Amino acid sequence: KLTAIREIGVTRLSLGIENFDDEILELNGRAHRSPEIGKAYEFAKSLAFPQINIDLIAGMLGETDANWTACVQKTIDMAPDSVTIYQMELPFNTTISRNLLAGSNNGQGRVADWSAKRRWVEEAFEALERAGYSIGSAYTAVKNPSTKFVYRDRLWQGADMVGLGVASFGYVNGVHMQNLDTFEPYCDAVQSGQIPLARALKPSAEERFIREFVLQLKLGSIVPSYFQTKYGVDPLARFKDQLSGLADEGYLTTRPERVTLSREGLLRVDSLLPRFFQPQHQAVRYT
Repeated sequence: KLTAIREIGVTRLSLGIENFDDEILELNGRAHRSPEIGKAYEFAKSLAFPQINIDLIAGMLGETDANWTACVQKTIDMAPDSVTIYQMELPFNTTISRNLLAGSNNGQGRVADWSAKRRWVEEAFEALERAGYSIGSAYTAVKNPSTKFVYRDRLWQGADMVGLGVASFGYVNGVHMQNLDTFEPYCDAVQSGQIPLARALKPSAEERFIREFVLQLKLGSIVPSYFQTKYGVDPLARFKDQLSGLADEGYLTTRPERVTLSREGLLRVDSLLPRFFQPQHQAVRYT
């Protein structure tokens, strides 16, 4: 599979390791175990992918301080080109969430709170920086500051992306779309020559502006002149109250040429972004 992916020209491979502990992987319903991690990584390196990224998740069920420290060190020892760290989220439609809402986690272990997850990501970022990495976004550290992440950087500037696979999201010609979210109907549509779309939405110019603004803020900073040129909107004026409030809370600094998040702001950026949403979207939670 990796050989085929490399032969068709893929230049960035991301391995969803998530954790190196087999008990935690099993507890969280992951399909792989630790012996497969090294095999997949070494084979990917032998195929000379220009960039290999490792994904970790801070706060999986059963996570501990000691295990998280070990996971970060193992990642540094592997020396990937890029490391992406997500804070564990629990959508309502997961088995874990259903058990918690029912008042039982069926022995699935402790669910870390947000302060713990932010602390773990901060510790990981600091360890990666000591190892020579640079922080490139709220989730990513890169070994070489010039490393390009085309999917993220171009998509977050409004570029098209074709989503392939069950439930995948795409963005083409200004339209958001999502594929069918169950396997059999998806395969039936593809095999019959139909586009396997489940839903689509064409956002307004205002919504496109907000979308790019919040996505680029995840990079740690935004350049107001970019939005003035592209949308004819000055984000410093449009979001004056929101930016002022976040500055007062110590999460960012605002200058005419750039808005920059503090490290604390970067670690909790996802929880700050709804302040910039339109009112009807601020209280919405995805499934």
